[in-house]
Amino acid sequence: MIRLRKVDLSNVWDITRLSVRDDQQSFVASNSYSIIEAFASRESGHAALPFGLYDDDTLVGFVMFGYDYMDGDPEIARGNYLICRFMIDQRYQGKGLGKAALQACLRYLRTWPCGPATHCWLSYEKENTVAKAMYHAAGFRENGETSGEEIVAVCAL
Repeated sequence: MIRLRKVDLSNVWDITRLSVRDDQQSFVASNSYSIIEAFASRESGHAALPFGLYDDDTLVGFVMFGYDYMDGDPEIARGNYLICRFMIDQRYQGKGLGKAALQACLRYLRTWPCGPATHCWLSYEKENTVAKAMYHAAGFRENGETSGEEIVAVCAL
């Protein structure tokens, strides 16, 4: 069963060692970069919630959530959650863990950890057809907005 565990001193270095396949590197920032970004975002007064993704006691991935609007975000961001990072380590891909982890993430966001919301949004590069299929299977649908060059997809909470 997939569970989320906050990034802390006991797991941060293991999380930074996770990686995707070489052909996926351009689709997601490194976990080191993401954890630094989370710290800087929090220091700037924004919500950033980084977690390790665990299959029982095995670390298999990383996710980071945001909440509400930041400059440059699409309109759907206002008062809603964002999955700004999501990755499953290359050793654990192709086993259904991404789907299960995405469902665990949505369950967590439905507890409104930062405040009430009606939706969760994320963005992906149009070339990332594997991610698009997984997001669609979880109920995400494109809403016509973009975030930079990426396509925005939204799921009701």
